[in-house]
Amino acid sequence: MPRIVQLLASPVHRYVGRPADGPAPAPPGELVSEVHIRAGLGIVGDRYFGKPAHRDASVTVIAQESLPAGVDLTQVRRNVLTTGIAVDELVGSVLTLDSGQGPVSLRIRRPANPCAWMDTAIGPGAWRALRRRGGVRCVPLNDGTLRVGAVQVSVSDGAAHPGVLPPG
Repeated sequence: MPRIVQLLASPVHRYVGRPADGPAPAPPGELVSEVHIRAGLGIVGDRYFGKPAHRDASVTVIAQESLPAGVDLTQVRRNVLTTGIAVDELVGSVLTLDSGQGPVSLRIRRPANPCAWMDTAIGPGAWRALRRRGGVRCVPLNDGTLRVGAVQVSVSDGAAHPGVLPPG
């Protein structure tokens, strides 16, 4: 059964500078039990919310099956950790998740390629191991809420969801 395992909404970038210098400290409360999503803007309270450069990639999703045991969202810096959904295979599709508060549709724009920070955050070799398995970058097509727990999943080719225009 598909599940949302973890959710992350972080107001800060932790991986800045050189990986050898280590990540910035994590603010309290990055891992949350629910996130509020706004169409075309992303996750309320997240570092990419409403940023023009990230409007087509404001929500990131990764499959737990892609990660080594014990690795979580605080290390990979994605927003939604799922299990039972092969998200890396869905680029170009619309992924709709309903965790009990109504459907949230995410247009999957492109892969979320891992970076050299993964070798620092997870361990040597993680960057290479996560290639083609680093999750996906999405634009939310509607407002909604996602919660940790069981989730209903549907995938479409996107024709039924022509897109969303960012406000302003």
